[in-house]
Parts: sequence; structure tokens; C-alpha cells
Amino acid sequence: MTAALAVGVVGLLLALVVVLVAERRVARRLLVAGLRLSDDVVPSGSGLAEATSVVERVVDRALTRDVDVSITEDRLVSALGVIPQGVVVFDADGQIVFRNRVAAGYLTVRHREALVEEAIDELAQTVLAGSSAGQPSRTVDLFGPPRRTFVLRGIALEHTGSDVGAIVVIDDVTNRRRLEAIRRDFVANISHELKTPVGALGLLAETLVAEDDPAVAQRLAKRVLHESFRVARTIDDLLELSRIEGDDEMTRADALVDSCLAEAMDRVRGAAEQQGVTVQVDPPSARLTVRGDRRQLVSAIYNLLDNAVKYSDRGASVRVRAGEGAGGVEITVEDHGVGIPRRDLERVFERFYRVDQARSRETGGTGLGLAIVRHVARNHGGEVQVDSREGEGSTFTLRLPLHLDGPVPASPEQG
Repeated sequence: MTAALAVGVVGLLLALVVVLVAERRVARRLLVAGLRLSDDVVPSGSGLAEATSVVERVVDRALTRDVDVSITEDRLVSALGVIPQGVVVFDADGQIVFRNRVAAGYLTVRHREALVEEAIDELAQTVLAGSSAGQPSRTVDLFGPPRRTFVLRGIALEHTGSDVGAIVVIDDVTNRRRLEAIRRDFVANISHELKTPVGALGLLAETLVAEDDPAVAQRLAKRVLHESFRVARTIDDLLELSRIEGDDEMTRADALVDSCLAEAMDRVRGAAEQQGVTVQVDPPSARLTVRGDRRQLVSAIYNLLDNAVKYSDRGASVRVRAGEGAGGVEITVEDHGVGIPRRDLERVFERFYRVDQARSRETGGTGLGLAIVRHVARNHGGEVQVDSREGEGSTFTLRLPLHLDGPVPASPEQG
């Protein structure tokens, strides 16, 4: 009995020794693993509890870092999702690992945008192959309608000195190119518009200096005066158009339509009398009002009247009407002049565009009046339309949002 008890005690002690040895080994392995991932300083001889604590801290920090990385990734994805450029990310094998919302519209398409998808793949392969120094680019033109232009740029992704992928950025530069073309055309047109009368002024002045005949000198002086008015008119229209285009903070108030018509009539009356054209105005309701910038509204109506008078034959008549239309106020200017060919109807509101260049030189128009009308209409949330037949006349309709108020005073009598 005593011998058996002794053997049992010895066995228990051996088992405890084995457990203690195993625990020390586990503790040592845990410490080694934990310290490889942590900067913590753990005293030598630490037991299993200390080693387990180190590992727990390492795991907690790793989980926190994973959460932070996940939040950062979500923010980056959100940011890339709202930028106007398309972004496609490729891995080292040329597989797409990310694309933002804009880029998704150019991938897996079957229409003309497939050319953009093809350019994306080619550019990514060029970058991954390292066959092009710097940031290779491609320009893709899609001939519409509407016409669109894309500029693609490839960028190599590097990590620790080795290429691990590529980024392709797609930029839709259609509007940018269009604005550049507009600016070029504007500079060319205004240079032409000013060069002609300025050149004429110089020639007339030179001739006038050497002219001894009073009658001839008087005719030359009248021509000088005419050309100077032409230059001044061009500059005034340019300033007016620039002001209307950049007038972000318009003075909005209730403007009486019949009062605006009366003021526009006063401004055009001299030109109408000189041209021998009669302007007939159908008086609108005295309480018809428009919410907007009165100065812009008068400018738009005046330019419609001026255009009608210029392109009417002597002895013809122009009719003006204003009233409530579909959802707003309609101001209609109707003439019986030369009319506009169908091919030119969509372009008459462009700056400097003229249907008949010879007729424009005779009337002294700048080609900016209808552009001013269009911008005023847009500034007020309205529109301007034209209906015309060549040789029969034109009808321009300016539509503006309606604003009716209570009783208002009677407007000045129209001339």
C-alpha cells in the first residue's frame, strides 16, 4: 500500500513536471510569436499568462488596424465614385480590380463607347509591359451625334520599386474642347468685325485729309461717322452680352410687360423710321408681369424688334404681341421680311452668325442681338423660338415664366 502510494505520488509529480514544461514551451512560443508582431517589452521568464496577454494585445491592434484600413478604403472608393473622371485599376496580371462609377459606363458596352473600352485595355497593357516611358496617353474621338472626345492616361502602380499594377484615368474633355473652339471662333469673329470698320475709318480719314472738294469731304465725313457708329455698336453689344452672360445675381423684381415693351419701342423707333418700317403693338393686359431683371428683359425685346426692323423691306410692317401662353408670358415679334432658310434656323442664335452676310453689311448688324435674346431667356428660365419661311418673314417668340400680381398702375402710353 505504501509502495503504491509512493508510485502514485511520483507519477503525479512527473505529470506536473510535464505540464509545467509544456506550459513553459507554450509560453515561450507565444512570446516569440507575439513579440515578432509587437514592440512590447516582456520580461524574460514570463509565464503563460503574460505571453497570452501579449498575443491578445497584438490581435486587438491588428483588428483595430483592419477596421481603420476598411474605413479608409470605403472613403477612397466613395471619393473615386464622385469625381468626374473615370478610374480603372489593374493588377499585375492585367485584371481589373477596381473601377469607379464613371468608368463602369465605358466598360462592357456595345455601342460607340466600345472604342473607349478598347483604348483602356490597350493603355493598361502598355503600362504593364513597361514599353512606354512616363505616362502614355490616348485621345479617342467619337463622331456623334453628339460628338465626344476622351483623353486617357495610363499610370504605373509601384510598390517597393517594382510595378504591381496600372491605373487608367478617363477624362471626358468634350465640353472643354467645345469651349476652346467657341473662344477661338469668338476671337476670330470679333477681330474680323472690328478690323473691317477700323480699316475703313483709317482709309476714309486718309482720303479726307487729302480732299479739297467740300462736297466730297462731307460725304467722306458721313462715312466716317457711319463706320464709327458701327464700331461703337459692336462694342456696346459685346459689353451687353458679356454683362448678361456673367450676371449671376440679377435684380429680380416684378416687371410690367407693357412697360418693357414701351421702353423697347422707344429705343427702336429711330431705326424703324429711318428704315421706313411700321411697328404695330397689340397692347397686353396692364397687369401682366414677369419676375426678372427689367434691364435684361427690355434688352431682349429691343433686340427682337431691331432684328425685325433690319430685315424688313421699306414700307413693311412689324407686329408685336404679348400675352399669357402655355405656362408663361409669350412675347411675339412678327415681320414680313426676307425670312430665314430652314438650314439656318438652328444657328441664328449663335454669336456673329448671319444668314445673309451682304444684307448684314448693309444694315450694320453685329450678329450679337439674337445671342443676347437667348441668354436673357435662359437667365429667366424661359426660351426663344423662331418660325420662318424664306421670302415670307419670321416670327420670334420669347417665352418667360408668368408672374401675376394684384392690380397695378397703368403703364405709360406706347408710341
